[in-house]
Amino acid sequence: MKISQLMLFGIFFIGISSVEAQEKTSLTLDEAVKMAWEKSNEVTLANTKVNTKKHELTAVKNNQYPDLKISGQYQRLTKASIDMHNEGESAATLASPDRAMLGMANLSLPIFAGFKIQSSIDAYDSMYEAETANAAKTKEDVALKVITYYTALYKAQKTLDVLNENQKSAKQRVTDFTELEKNGIIPRNDLLKAQLLVSKTQLSIDEAKNNLNNINFYLTTLLKMAPETQLQVNEADFFNLKTNNAPTTDALALESRKDLEAIRLQSKASEANIKIAKAGYYPTLSLLGGYTALDLKDIITVKYAMNFGLGLSYDLSGILKNSAHVKEAESRALEVKNTEAIMTDRIKVEVQKSLEDYDLAINQSVVYEEALQQAAENYRLVKDKFDNGLADTNDLVEADVEQLSAKINTAVAKATIIQKYYELLSVSGQLSQSFNLSKI
Repeated sequence: MKISQLMLFGIFFIGISSVEAQEKTSLTLDEAVKMAWEKSNEVTLANTKVNTKKHELTAVKNNQYPDLKISGQYQRLTKASIDMHNEGESAATLASPDRAMLGMANLSLPIFAGFKIQSSIDAYDSMYEAETANAAKTKEDVALKVITYYTALYKAQKTLDVLNENQKSAKQRVTDFTELEKNGIIPRNDLLKAQLLVSKTQLSIDEAKNNLNNINFYLTTLLKMAPETQLQVNEADFFNLKTNNAPTTDALALESRKDLEAIRLQSKASEANIKIAKAGYYPTLSLLGGYTALDLKDIITVKYAMNFGLGLSYDLSGILKNSAHVKEAESRALEVKNTEAIMTDRIKVEVQKSLEDYDLAINQSVVYEEALQQAAENYRLVKDKFDNGLADTNDLVEADVEQLSAKINTAVAKATIIQKYYELLSVSGQLSQSFNLSKI
């Protein structure tokens, strides 16, 4: 009976472990970025704005096509009196109609409108392309946000792993010191120092878990995953990411940045808007055509009444009033050019900062690797001295803390290089290409 109960308990425990294992979802950085592009609200909104501009462009293009309107009327008449003066006395014999029908079709084709129609098409085409560029920039921003969270998730996981590993050795030290203190080999304050280190490490573990849970929630929310999903970053996948061919100047950024491209396209649109404003100085010429059919019962029937000609419209007062609209359009164009100049300078600063941060991350990683070796060797020497009574507990604890700090710094530094590399690609306008995201 006892054996059966133990087996049931074992099966139950294995089941719980399996469920916990299934809650961990491994996700590569490439998969996370592509998932964000497909599901994030920011990307959805950006794509919607592009579609809106596309429809606006189509609506403006329709202005160059003819307008065809048809209308018809059917009316009942009550004792209508018809008096045709030119027909003399014969008019008195005309019947009184009780209904009237009228049908008309009118065609208007714009021939010349001061280049307004074509300029409007050019302006909306540029705005559509600018919105497309803005959408691409939004996607890059979302990708960088995913990279930041993903890197932070790895750092939090690695930090927690190192802390848990160190906590095991710290607890073992407390166990060893407890026996030594019982045998009078070490004073009680040495045991208390070892116990204090366990408590401090536990506080760090709790903070690391809190940080890990928050980052995990941020990332799952961004990726539209279930909130209870526990993401796992595999170290092998993470460090297999390529970080070569990093940009070295701002030339690539000034050519490839989508936000700068959007500003330049907006500048083209503003130049077209100036032409639209100047169109008010010109007359409007249209080709007109029409067809009319009339039936007044028992009185008159008109068929095949076709007409065609030209229509001219000229707002003479607009010659005086339109200058204000032209100056407004010219001022807006100047605003866009100034915005472009400001953004160009800002991009140069961003690229320079990212270059420095990337180089700093590489240099720090080298130093942290050396510091880890030094901390490990220092702990070994202090441990030997402590075992031989040549070092006290303070020295041992201090050496242990330094080694722990070196381990965390080394693990985090490697991830920081990857993060700074992708930040450099982002400010250089090359982030999408690195993930082949243009196919999404």
